[in-house]
Amino acid sequence: MATKTKKKVTEDQIIAGYMDHVLMTEQIPTSIYKFAKELKIEESEFYSFFGSIEGLQKAIWIKFYENTESVMLKNKEYETFSNKEKMLTFFYSFFELMTLNRSYVLFALAHDKNMMGAPSQLKDLKKHIVSFAKELIEDGNAEKASRLTQHNPKIFSEGAWLQFVFVLKFWMNDNSPGFEKTDMAIEKSINTIFDVFDNTPLENIIDFGKFLFKERMA
Repeated sequence: MATKTKKKVTEDQIIAGYMDHVLMTEQIPTSIYKFAKELKIEESEFYSFFGSIEGLQKAIWIKFYENTESVMLKNKEYETFSNKEKMLTFFYSFFELMTLNRSYVLFALAHDKNMMGAPSQLKDLKKHIVSFAKELIEDGNAEKASRLTQHNPKIFSEGAWLQFVFVLKFWMNDNSPGFEKTDMAIEKSINTIFDVFDNTPLENIIDFGKFLFKERMA
């Protein structure tokens, strides 16, 4: 008599199960044993991918980043983009993915007060975004003949993270149709950070400041 082979558990299966659990119950699992039973997997199978619920939460954000990167690289024209265009593409792609998972993101960040300091679940994501921005500026520096015109990768990459946090907070509070105001915030914030590093910040910084003031007063 043939025996039924148990289907192999995947990381994506556990992540999907966790996201579904918190959205349906509005609670984070307090017991990995009970959560594993809910998914009809062994507790040991959970631990083969994640050491804790906190580790699982961090992994979800890394999945968001990796999926965004995959989408960008599928664009055959991506490698011909300028650094600013690559950064804009990343932000637009990432927040399009955020919109598809908005209910989860809002739940996950609902209790994180220190957004600027990177909540624990975003710390690994921060490393990836900082690394991405650092690579962009280093590529740009390699094309500059004079060291005087080169930019500091550390400062730029940290600035990119702060811009990401700003846009994330803005998007979380955006009630505009299709989150069109978030798209405007992305464009203005990325233009500003690149203009700062290109030493022509005044016009766009004023424009960006007006936009923020208008949104704050709305």
